[in-house]
Amino acid sequence: MKEERPPRPVRADARRSIDTLLAAAAEVFAASGVDAPVREITARAGVGAGTLYRHFPQRSDLIAAVFRREVDACAAAAPALADRYEPVEALARWLRRFAAFIGTKRGLSAALHSGDPAYDSLPGYFQRRFEPVLGGLLEAAARAGHIRADADPDDLLRAVANLTLPVQRDDGHTERMIALLIDGLRYGAPGDGPDRGAGPTGRTGGPASAARTRRGG
Repeated sequence: MKEERPPRPVRADARRSIDTLLAAAAEVFAASGVDAPVREITARAGVGAGTLYRHFPQRSDLIAAVFRREVDACAAAAPALADRYEPVEALARWLRRFAAFIGTKRGLSAALHSGDPAYDSLPGYFQRRFEPVLGGLLEAAARAGHIRADADPDDLLRAVANLTLPVQRDDGHTERMIALLIDGLRYGAPGDGPDRGAGPTGRTGGPASAARTRRGG
Protein backbone atom coordinates (compact mmCIF):
# COMPACT_ATOMS: atom_id res chain seq x y z
CA MET A 1 0.00 0.00 0.00
CA LYS A 2 1.30 3.44 -0.89
CA GLU A 3 2.56 5.34 2.15
CA GLU A 4 0.85 8.68 2.75
CA ARG A 5 3.12 11.62 3.46
CA PRO A 6 2.11 14.71 5.43
CA PRO A 7 0.93 17.42 3.01
CA ARG A 8 3.18 20.40 2.50
CA PRO A 9 1.88 23.80 3.67
CA VAL A 10 -0.13 25.57 0.97
CA ARG A 11 -0.41 29.33 0.53
CA ALA A 12 -3.87 30.85 0.97
CA ASP A 13 -4.23 31.81 -2.71
CA ALA A 14 -3.10 28.35 -3.83
CA ARG A 15 -5.55 26.79 -1.36
CA ARG A 16 -8.39 28.79 -2.89
CA SER A 17 -7.40 27.65 -6.38
CA ILE A 18 -7.28 24.04 -5.25
CA ASP A 19 -10.67 24.27 -3.50
CA THR A 20 -12.23 25.86 -6.60
CA LEU A 21 -10.77 23.18 -8.85
CA LEU A 22 -11.89 20.34 -6.60
CA ALA A 23 -15.43 21.70 -6.34
CA ALA A 24 -15.61 22.12 -10.12
CA ALA A 25 -14.14 18.67 -10.76
CA ALA A 26 -16.60 17.03 -8.36
CA GLU A 27 -19.52 18.61 -10.24
CA VAL A 28 -18.13 17.67 -13.66
CA PHE A 29 -17.33 14.11 -12.58
CA ALA A 30 -20.86 13.69 -11.20
CA ALA A 31 -22.39 14.95 -14.45
CA SER A 32 -20.00 13.64 -17.11
CA GLY A 33 -17.82 10.99 -15.46
CA VAL A 34 -14.15 11.01 -14.50
CA ASP A 35 -13.06 10.99 -18.15
CA ALA A 36 -14.62 14.40 -18.81
CA PRO A 37 -12.34 16.80 -20.75
CA VAL A 38 -10.01 18.92 -18.64
CA ARG A 39 -11.32 22.05 -20.37
CA GLU A 40 -14.76 21.33 -18.94
CA ILE A 41 -13.31 21.37 -15.41
CA THR A 42 -11.16 24.44 -15.92
CA ALA A 43 -14.01 26.35 -17.55
CA ARG A 44 -16.28 25.63 -14.61
CA ALA A 45 -13.53 26.61 -12.17
CA GLY A 46 -12.61 29.75 -14.11
CA VAL A 47 -8.89 28.88 -14.26
CA GLY A 48 -6.44 27.87 -16.95
CA ALA A 49 -5.24 24.36 -17.69
CA GLY A 50 -1.80 25.30 -16.39
CA THR A 51 -3.26 25.95 -12.94
CA LEU A 52 -4.93 22.56 -12.89
CA TYR A 53 -1.79 20.69 -13.99
CA ARG A 54 0.37 22.61 -11.53
CA HIS A 55 -1.68 21.25 -8.64
CA PHE A 56 -2.70 17.91 -10.19
CA PRO A 57 -0.12 16.71 -12.76
CA GLN A 58 -2.06 13.50 -13.48
CA ARG A 59 -5.80 12.95 -13.81
CA SER A 60 -5.53 10.29 -11.12
CA ASP A 61 -4.16 12.93 -8.72
CA LEU A 62 -7.27 15.04 -9.30
CA ILE A 63 -9.65 12.09 -8.94
CA ALA A 64 -8.01 11.00 -5.68
CA ALA A 65 -8.16 14.55 -4.30
CA VAL A 66 -11.84 14.90 -5.20
CA PHE A 67 -12.57 11.58 -3.52
CA ARG A 68 -10.79 12.61 -0.31
CA ARG A 69 -12.58 15.96 -0.27
CA GLU A 70 -15.97 14.29 -0.60
CA VAL A 71 -15.11 11.72 2.07
CA ASP A 72 -14.09 14.51 4.45
CA ALA A 73 -17.33 16.44 3.86
CA CYS A 74 -19.44 13.34 4.49
CA ALA A 75 -17.54 12.45 7.67
CA ALA A 76 -17.78 16.04 8.94
CA ALA A 77 -21.57 15.92 8.70
CA ALA A 78 -21.81 13.35 11.52
CA PRO A 79 -21.01 15.56 14.54
CA ALA A 80 -23.26 18.33 13.23
CA LEU A 81 -26.15 15.88 12.94
CA ALA A 82 -25.40 14.45 16.40
CA ASP A 83 -25.61 17.94 17.90
CA ARG A 84 -28.94 18.70 16.23
CA TYR A 85 -30.97 15.47 16.39
CA GLU A 86 -31.84 12.60 18.69
CA PRO A 87 -29.27 9.78 18.37
CA VAL A 88 -31.26 7.42 16.15
CA GLU A 89 -32.39 10.31 13.94
CA ALA A 90 -28.81 11.53 13.57
CA LEU A 91 -27.77 7.99 12.66
CA ALA A 92 -30.46 7.63 10.00
CA ARG A 93 -29.73 11.04 8.50
CA TRP A 94 -26.00 10.35 8.32
CA LEU A 95 -26.59 6.97 6.67
CA ARG A 96 -28.67 8.75 4.03
CA ARG A 97 -25.85 11.28 3.61
CA PHE A 98 -23.37 8.42 3.20
CA ALA A 99 -25.67 6.72 0.69
CA ALA A 100 -25.86 9.94 -1.33
CA PHE A 101 -22.05 10.05 -1.34
CA ILE A 102 -21.90 6.45 -2.60
CA GLY A 103 -24.65 7.05 -5.17
CA THR A 104 -22.75 9.89 -6.81
CA LYS A 105 -19.44 8.00 -6.79
CA ARG A 106 -20.45 4.96 -8.81
CA GLY A 107 -18.69 6.47 -11.81
CA LEU A 108 -15.42 6.50 -9.91
CA SER A 109 -15.39 2.77 -9.20
CA ALA A 110 -13.61 1.80 -12.42
CA ALA A 111 -10.92 4.41 -11.84
CA LEU A 112 -10.46 3.48 -8.18
CA HIS A 113 -10.01 -0.20 -9.08
CA SER A 114 -7.78 0.42 -12.08
CA GLY A 115 -4.56 -0.51 -10.29
CA ASP A 116 -3.17 3.02 -10.51
CA PRO A 117 -0.91 3.49 -7.45
CA ALA A 118 -2.39 6.98 -6.96
CA TYR A 119 -5.48 5.24 -5.56
CA ASP A 120 -3.75 2.70 -3.31
CA SER A 121 -4.27 4.69 -0.11
CA LEU A 122 -7.93 5.55 -0.72
CA PRO A 123 -9.59 2.42 0.74
CA GLY A 124 -7.69 2.93 3.99
CA TYR A 125 -8.56 6.62 3.99
CA PHE A 126 -12.23 5.77 3.50
CA GLN A 127 -12.13 3.36 6.43
CA ARG A 128 -10.23 5.70 8.77
CA ARG A 129 -12.63 8.57 8.16
CA PHE A 130 -15.98 6.77 8.13
CA GLU A 131 -15.71 3.98 10.69
CA PRO A 132 -15.05 6.25 13.71
CA VAL A 133 -17.86 8.70 12.93
CA LEU A 134 -20.39 5.94 12.28
CA GLY A 135 -19.16 4.11 15.38
CA GLY A 136 -19.83 7.23 17.44
CA LEU A 137 -23.36 7.56 16.06
CA LEU A 138 -24.08 3.88 16.74
CA GLU A 139 -22.74 4.11 20.30
CA ALA A 140 -24.86 7.17 21.05
CA ALA A 141 -28.02 5.52 19.72
CA ALA A 142 -27.26 2.34 21.68
CA ARG A 143 -26.66 4.29 24.91
CA ALA A 144 -30.01 5.99 24.41
CA GLY A 145 -31.66 2.56 24.12
CA HIS A 146 -32.77 3.24 20.54
CA ILE A 147 -30.83 0.42 18.84
CA ARG A 148 -29.08 -2.81 19.73
CA ALA A 149 -25.50 -2.48 20.97
CA ASP A 150 -23.78 -5.05 18.75
CA ALA A 151 -23.88 -3.25 15.39
CA ASP A 152 -20.50 -3.11 13.65
CA PRO A 153 -19.69 0.12 11.74
CA ASP A 154 -17.85 -1.69 8.94
CA ASP A 155 -20.76 -4.10 8.41
CA LEU A 156 -23.21 -1.21 8.20
CA LEU A 157 -21.02 0.79 5.80
CA ARG A 158 -20.76 -2.23 3.53
CA ALA A 159 -24.48 -2.91 3.73
CA VAL A 160 -25.45 0.64 2.78
CA ALA A 161 -22.88 0.74 -0.02
CA ASN A 162 -24.22 -2.53 -1.45
CA LEU A 163 -27.84 -1.36 -1.24
CA THR A 164 -27.30 2.08 -2.76
CA LEU A 165 -28.38 2.71 -6.33
CA PRO A 166 -26.81 5.37 -8.56
CA VAL A 167 -28.68 8.63 -8.11
CA GLN A 168 -29.87 8.56 -11.72
CA ARG A 169 -31.75 5.28 -11.14
CA ASP A 170 -32.84 5.67 -7.52
CA ASP A 171 -36.62 5.95 -7.15
CA GLY A 172 -36.52 6.02 -3.36
CA HIS A 173 -35.14 2.48 -3.09
CA THR A 174 -32.06 3.52 -1.12
CA GLU A 175 -33.99 5.48 1.49
CA ARG A 176 -36.40 2.58 1.95
CA MET A 177 -33.50 0.17 2.43
CA ILE A 178 -31.89 2.45 5.02
CA ALA A 179 -35.22 2.64 6.86
CA LEU A 180 -35.32 -1.17 6.95
CA LEU A 181 -31.74 -1.27 8.26
CA ILE A 182 -32.69 1.13 11.06
CA ASP A 183 -35.74 -1.00 11.85
CA GLY A 184 -33.40 -4.01 12.10
CA LEU A 185 -31.04 -2.14 14.43
CA ARG A 186 -33.99 -1.34 16.69
CA TYR A 187 -34.78 -5.04 17.10
CA GLY A 188 -33.64 -6.21 20.51
CA ALA A 189 -32.89 -2.70 21.78
CA PRO A 190 -33.79 -2.09 25.45
CA GLY A 191 -36.04 0.79 24.43
CA ASP A 192 -36.91 2.84 21.41
CA GLY A 193 -36.60 6.34 22.78
CA PRO A 194 -39.35 8.71 23.83
CA ASP A 195 -41.42 8.09 20.70
CA ARG A 196 -41.50 4.36 20.08
CA GLY A 197 -43.64 4.74 16.96
CA ALA A 198 -41.27 7.19 15.27
CA GLY A 199 -39.46 6.05 12.17
CA PRO A 200 -35.89 6.94 11.21
CA THR A 201 -36.92 10.36 9.90
CA GLY A 202 -38.46 11.34 13.23
CA ARG A 203 -41.99 11.08 11.81
CA THR A 204 -44.37 8.44 13.09
CA GLY A 205 -44.16 5.44 10.83
CA GLY A 206 -41.10 6.65 8.91
CA PRO A 207 -40.17 5.64 5.36
CA ALA A 208 -40.41 1.91 6.01
CA SER A 209 -43.97 2.30 7.24
CA ALA A 210 -44.77 4.58 4.31
CA ALA A 211 -43.36 2.02 1.89
CA ARG A 212 -45.54 -0.70 3.43
CA THR A 213 -48.57 1.57 3.15
CA ARG A 214 -47.86 2.26 -0.53
CA ARG A 215 -47.63 -1.47 -1.14
CA GLY A 216 -50.83 -2.16 0.75
CA GLY A 217 -48.96 -4.04 3.54
